[in-house]
Amino acid sequence: MAVMLTEKAATEVKRVIEDQKMAPGTKLRVEITAGGCSGFSYGLGWTSEVDEMKDSLYEFFGVEVVVDKKSSLYLDGTTIDYHDGIDRRGFAFNNPNAQKSCGCGSSFQA
Repeated sequence: MAVMLTEKAATEVKRVIEDQKMAPGTKLRVEITAGGCSGFSYGLGWTSEVDEMKDSLYEFFGVEVVVDKKSSLYLDGTTIDYHDGIDRRGFAFNNPNAQKSCGCGSSFQA
């Protein structure tokens, strides 16, 4: 399985979908793009489309997550969590494939 969404992250995704009044069936898209200070960057977005030839579809705590097959290679075993504290706030990626990460945690080297 490429990624796993924690219950706390799923709750936040559902809150955003509801607050932004997104269409029913909106899914979280997780992807890797070239760039960032360490080589690859994590990306989160919204989609209603799933291409069965190019994408994998997962479900965690009532949230559908779409990952393209190319990104799956870099995300295999990754857990996405959500932090809402004084010291940090936002989604965090725990990627066992990352050999190096930048200080802000938004990019990595594989």
